[in-house]
Amino acid sequence: MKIPQSYRRAIVSRLKIMANLDIAERRKPQDGKIKFKLTESKEIELRVATLPTAGYNEDVVMRILAASEPLPLDKMGFSDRNLKVLREISERPYGIILCVGPTGSGKTTTLHSVLGNINTPDIKIWTAEDPVEITQYGLRQVQVQPKIGLTFATAMRAFLRADPDVIMVGEMRDKETADTGIEASLTGHLVLSTLHTNSAVETVTRLLDMGCDPFSFADAMLGVLAQRLARRICKECKEQYIGSKEEYDEIRLGYNPEYWDKLGIKQDNTFRLSRGKGCETCNRSGFKGRVALHELLLGTDQMKRMVQQKARTEDMLKTALEEGMTTLVQDGIHKVLQGHTTFKEVKAVAIK
Repeated sequence: MKIPQSYRRAIVSRLKIMANLDIAERRKPQDGKIKFKLTESKEIELRVATLPTAGYNEDVVMRILAASEPLPLDKMGFSDRNLKVLREISERPYGIILCVGPTGSGKTTTLHSVLGNINTPDIKIWTAEDPVEITQYGLRQVQVQPKIGLTFATAMRAFLRADPDVIMVGEMRDKETADTGIEASLTGHLVLSTLHTNSAVETVTRLLDMGCDPFSFADAMLGVLAQRLARRICKECKEQYIGSKEEYDEIRLGYNPEYWDKLGIKQDNTFRLSRGKGCETCNRSGFKGRVALHELLLGTDQMKRMVQQKARTEDMLKTALEEGMTTLVQDGIHKVLQGHTTFKEVKAVAIK
């Protein structure tokens, strides 16, 4: 939709009023939220970010936050191994669980699902978020406000004096927050947090590069979950077809031939893939909804020893794969074979 030049400022101002932003301030980025009722029962929230651009125009980006309820863990699309292990580590009394991935890959949603799994009246859960997007009954949720000095690190130190059992921190942006989180997990609390890294193994290297103590982190580490979201094939117009030799070779190469051959999948009539034909429901795109890809690195004894020795990323990855971890691409390929998405989508989000 093209908007006439003369309407631009008026539309931006209208959106700013709805989001409770300062309409006179055009030189600084601002962010807020708009709440409105879609139907009697359904409320939708929009995250609004405005940015000044060259030429005295402003750019407005709006993100939809329709899901204010956490999803149950078993509806998140985890493989059997990942679901079983994630449930086990989330029920431990202390330690640190990290969820990593780029912006908008569903990290906070996953952490809320993990909290939902352990949220019982006898467990006191504190969360520090920026902003509080998903609300859960029984959680004490704090919105951080850096302007007044209420940062993740400050909130976390305050939580430790407020008798917590579980602490969730929206993001570990700096060494101070990471150190506080690791200390909290060693003093008998379960700590959950997110980080912006590409893969589970790289997260360990990143934290050590930030200056965190390898011995403390190795002791605290329960698991690191890397996550991506890929487009899901539309259920209404999904069709199966027999994959070609080229597709088979490409998938085998992406999976890592050494591990693929152990699966025993042959390139014959049984090698089925799925695609969306395109229909009214999915706006002729063939895709509707998202499917999550996961990579779960566990803090096993061997892995902890490697963290303490500051082992190379490649060596840690090799050990993790031997211990049963599936990489993001491998998990994605399993979902391609199950007919949830296409290999092209997996490549778009999971292969560097």
